[in-house]
Amino acid sequence: MNLIRRPRRNRKSEVIRNLVQENFVTVNDLIFPIFVVEGQNQAIPITSMPGISRFSTDRMLDEIASCVDLGVKAFAPFPVISEDKKDRFATESFNKEGLFPTFIAEVKKNFPDVVLMTDVAMDPYSSDGHDGIVDNGEILNDATLEILAKMALEQARAGADIIGPSDMMDGRIGFIREYLDKNGFQNVALMSYTAKYASAFYGPFREALDSAPKFGDKKTYQMNPANAREALLEAELDTLEGADYLMVKPGLPYLDIIKSLRDNSHLPIAAYNISGEFAMVKAAAQNGWIDGEKAMAEVLLSFKRAGADIILTYFAKEFAQYLKKING
Repeated sequence: MNLIRRPRRNRKSEVIRNLVQENFVTVNDLIFPIFVVEGQNQAIPITSMPGISRFSTDRMLDEIASCVDLGVKAFAPFPVISEDKKDRFATESFNKEGLFPTFIAEVKKNFPDVVLMTDVAMDPYSSDGHDGIVDNGEILNDATLEILAKMALEQARAGADIIGPSDMMDGRIGFIREYLDKNGFQNVALMSYTAKYASAFYGPFREALDSAPKFGDKKTYQMNPANAREALLEAELDTLEGADYLMVKPGLPYLDIIKSLRDNSHLPIAAYNISGEFAMVKAAAQNGWIDGEKAMAEVLLSFKRAGADIILTYFAKEFAQYLKKING
């Protein structure tokens, strides 16, 4: 049989496959989401996220040190706030003496070269468990922006490198950008949760933070999973308002959205490989149904292939260990 093109010629050995490999994942692509709690010497495993724990600041510094030794140098911390400090206006979120700002400052004091991408949303601090102010069951958009801006400013003052507004309120990127600039933080970047969908995959994260909505759901502000063109509208608005990065969340069910943003934007694109996606791989691996390490690597590679420049993933430390093992 006279075939002119035989693609298998480029697959016949590992060396040749490596020569023509189109996409790679390295530790430089990763941001590691982490959970910080109050107290001392705390390491509380998260049942639905095997291998992931909530750490108090002292223990988290040890965790960060071990990650840095593996080459992971970017982190996305999330605070676990006690119920007695939550209220409907999330006032603890802009308490400069609170858990989160003091944690940020402590990390930057001990690890000045690591990058901290911090979360801006009301739900970890809200007695309602929503990302905005609730009034008679309605999420108030414009009133929420004031709180988000104050929250972002305290995080910037504490040393945050990148602010990540995850709330999906309209106009929050422009509002926060103007507020930060006005207060002298022009160099603090914004990574917008541009296309954040109302997903079924957030369950383990909400367990980790105890931040599930106390009523209803988040469908009036998070995006409909059926919509793709809407993501381009959100991306256009975020870009015009001053976003430095655009994020898609979740990651795996929305690879097409990552590709769409990559094809239509010159900004760096981030994918959030979220808790439910992590939990699925872990559960299947624990049952012996899949090879957990190979599945992890394949999942992360899929984000790069779709066009993501940055991957937020709970696999970050484990993947760094995996790379060290296979590369010697």
